[in-house]
Amino acid sequence: MRLKICGISDSKTLNYIIAHPYSPEYIGFIVNYPKSKRFVEFYKLKNLLTIDKGNSKYVAVLVNPNEGILEKIKDLPFDYYQIYDCSTNEIKSIKEKYKKKIIVAITVKHQNDVAKFIEYSDCADIVLFDSKGYEKSLSFDHQLIKNLKMDKELMLAGNIQIEDNLENYKEIADIIDISGGLETSGLKDILKINIFLNKIKQINDQA
Repeated sequence: MRLKICGISDSKTLNYIIAHPYSPEYIGFIVNYPKSKRFVEFYKLKNLLTIDKGNSKYVAVLVNPNEGILEKIKDLPFDYYQIYDCSTNEIKSIKEKYKKKIIVAITVKHQNDVAKFIEYSDCADIVLFDSKGYEKSLSFDHQLIKNLKMDKELMLAGNIQIEDNLENYKEIADIIDISGGLETSGLKDILKINIFLNKIKQINDQA
């Protein structure tokens, strides 16, 4: 089970995660969604991304991005664009123009939301199933995707917490994506990050 820690917005936390012996494969930054308390202004983002990513991959989280923001970030060292609320053709165009790997985010409330992933089979490198809450860290019923068969890697988000039975996620997803569950009073908590990374290492060692 691999990890994405999302919503990083300060250098202290980023340096800690990258230097951790069990650093996550993916680290996400909220690039163009100011409604999120984890949103990072461009000038700050540019400085943050000068930090060597080590063994991790940097992910730009984008909600219905326009050409302005895509042009602004095109030279930043992102490995993936995680995209919400774009059509298949829009994502294909972004992938072709900016030569980035794509995480297509599908927000789920009902069973019929899940089937939307099929539309993106030609342009997604990873399919993320998330809640409808966006910045609110809401949950959705993971049983809706538990037995899903797909030829893409599956990433799971939506109010994942460090006290959850994390082994259960291994049955559902290749990658889990956590943000709010690693925070205290709205800020990333290094103690929680350490506990979480060590828990995942222990689960993987037992596999």
